[in-house]
Amino acid sequence: MLIRAGYDIALTVQAPTAMVLMLEVHPDREPDLMTPQTPIFDPPVPAQRYLDGFGNRCTRVLAPAGTLRTSLSFVIADSGLPDRWMPGAREVPVADLPADCLVFLMGSRYCETDLLSSIAWSMFGHLAPGWGRVQAIVSFVHQHIRFDYQQARPTRTAYEAYQEGVGVCRDYAHLAVTLCRCMNIPARYCTGYLGDIGIPPVDYPMDFSAWFEVWLESQWFTFDARHNMPRIGRIVMARGRDATDVALTTTFGPAVLSNFFVTTYEEFG
Repeated sequence: MLIRAGYDIALTVQAPTAMVLMLEVHPDREPDLMTPQTPIFDPPVPAQRYLDGFGNRCTRVLAPAGTLRTSLSFVIADSGLPDRWMPGAREVPVADLPADCLVFLMGSRYCETDLLSSIAWSMFGHLAPGWGRVQAIVSFVHQHIRFDYQQARPTRTAYEAYQEGVGVCRDYAHLAVTLCRCMNIPARYCTGYLGDIGIPPVDYPMDFSAWFEVWLESQWFTFDARHNMPRIGRIVMARGRDATDVALTTTFGPAVLSNFFVTTYEEFG
């Protein structure tokens, strides 16, 4: 299947301001692109593209005083299959994990493993290791947090999401990631596009989405505590320890988001 996706975002600053944008498809999905992903800037500004320490595609710009608008539209090929499902997948003992997985066991800015460790073990320690334990964590988070755009807060951590029981997709992902790490299961935070493909349309404005991946059976598997079901058409943009590592826009000075529009849909013909 073909999916058309893109964005139209504007940021307003009072003085020239350096920015790092993480708004392109992850290099893993670049071979699937059917059209170039070339961001447009208005007014035009020089842009430096690079890969960060997690392998994410970043764009560095200096925004002039005023409003900088950036937009992108692309078509990408997708298998049309839902997220992989392998109920028998086993956990990998910490001693046998690849070295690059270890960072995804550690606490991070939004994932306080120290505060949630005893809670995680009390709830999930009696369960058999593996896929079933991860799914139990996902189902708990899905039921524990009430989705509410009006309650979104960029500073909310996993522990706060657990205490407050409300949030948006990033809060679901942060709490599930943290609980998995507490159980010695490597988990990494993901952000990207997820349209209403294969499901009834939802009554929310389109936005970027957050989910997470866990390391089982020596490979990464996708889980989504917000939706708690395999989905079609997921397009990853960036992966990291938590939302700090995959911020869509990082501004080195005050900035006001003055326009935000995201689109993702199956393209026919």
